[in-house]
Amino acid sequence: MPMIRLFPMIKEELHPHFRVIPAGTELWRVHKAKYRPTQFNPTLADIHFEGGRFEGTVLDPYHSLYLADSALTAVAESVLRSVPWTGEKRVIPYALVQGRSLRVLRTTCDLTVVSLVGEADLAAVRRNAELLDDERNYAKARRWASEIRAQAPDATGLVWQSRRNRPENAVVLFHDRFDDRHGRALEVLPERGVEDLGSPAGLKEVNRLLDPLWAEVSEPMGW
Repeated sequence: MPMIRLFPMIKEELHPHFRVIPAGTELWRVHKAKYRPTQFNPTLADIHFEGGRFEGTVLDPYHSLYLADSALTAVAESVLRSVPWTGEKRVIPYALVQGRSLRVLRTTCDLTVVSLVGEADLAAVRRNAELLDDERNYAKARRWASEIRAQAPDATGLVWQSRRNRPENAVVLFHDRFDDRHGRALEVLPERGVEDLGSPAGLKEVNRLLDPLWAEVSEPMGW
């Protein structure tokens, strides 16, 4: 039975700005260790409530893979969400790194993504920075990602400026936009990264990375 496509649901015509991530680009990923480094996360977000900013939903059930320009940005995007800035050093629960890995992936072909980096990019898809800067808008962001996907069928993902480590960028890729043209679009650089962020050595590296952002992950009891 063919899939019923619900999007677009809006009347507005979007004019996305595209950006090419060149073949050979190195990107960083924090992921649950149970997933392969190049494996897309199959978890679907709730339509209205819990879930990541650009994860698929039952209305648009794509799998997602989040990446970042650098190791610090990948870690910051993973552990600093919803951690308020009070002027004191931010202390992050150990559970947020337990069972997770930090890996380096390299693109093997050019990837075309929709840019949401600048205000003009956001205006081109009829949004503004509120879409990215307010975490209360995650449900709206997921909905708008589906609208963008519907009007940019050749885009393999989105790129935007990380709000946790400006001006570097974060990227999300959509599993259903990869076909035979892309082959194995991502390859792992096994000699780099951290296999277990929850290990003593991994925690030391995480805290080294986070130090410029005035944040650290707490050690678990019993260490």
